[in-house]
Amino acid sequence: MSEITNDYLLDKKVKMFQKDGFYRTSSDAVLLASMVTNTKDNAKILDVGAGTGGVSLCLAYRLKGVQITGFEIQPDLTELANKSACANGFDNLHYLVFDIREKKAPCAFCSFDVVVTNPPYGNNGSQSPNASKATAHNGQDITLEQWLKFCIKMLKPFGKFYMIDRAEVLGEILSILRPQAGNIKVIPVYSKSGQKAKRVMISAQKDSKTPLEILPPLYIHEGNGHTKEAEAILRNAKSYFEIFA
Repeated sequence: MSEITNDYLLDKKVKMFQKDGFYRTSSDAVLLASMVTNTKDNAKILDVGAGTGGVSLCLAYRLKGVQITGFEIQPDLTELANKSACANGFDNLHYLVFDIREKKAPCAFCSFDVVVTNPPYGNNGSQSPNASKATAHNGQDITLEQWLKFCIKMLKPFGKFYMIDRAEVLGEILSILRPQAGNIKVIPVYSKSGQKAKRVMISAQKDSKTPLEILPPLYIHEGNGHTKEAEAILRNAKSYFEIFA
């Protein structure tokens, strides 16, 4: 039986429960959450493929007066994410078990102001022998196009979309988003200066025709520690746009 561990995000500002041997939240979740800002009061946010809740737990800590829902296919992870939301007193955050390949969603299409997602790697990532990790990282017979189109479908007209993924699939992501969204902003994420970008953070706006922009890159490591920008995001709960205003 897997042991449940007590873990933390944002320099112990947020508590979360995870299981040894199951998918575990990475720093990508915190980086993705840092992109969401300027939400209106009572905004409805959807986290697609929520896992153990890393993205939405960070959002619930930083954004007040919003309603957050998470969709996750794995019941064990959903149960842990709901337990974490309760432990932090986030009564505006809840998670539902849902397979986005199903035709009928538990929430109405075109009903969210914001959608965030850290998609599975699909067939491009190495397959873990662990079933939970394989589902989280490689998905369950669903393409990136199907995943992203579902996310856009859940957005209200002119709603905002945010994601993080591997830099190598940026071209595919843009080709999927462009027919349905504009105002696309791309942020390259580098582990260290002088290396290739391994991740990209992307925001887009449904139905917008505003041209694409490349925003300042984010470097994570410097020397033996984090850069000051990464430290501000990963430990101090700052948004990317606060840092690069």
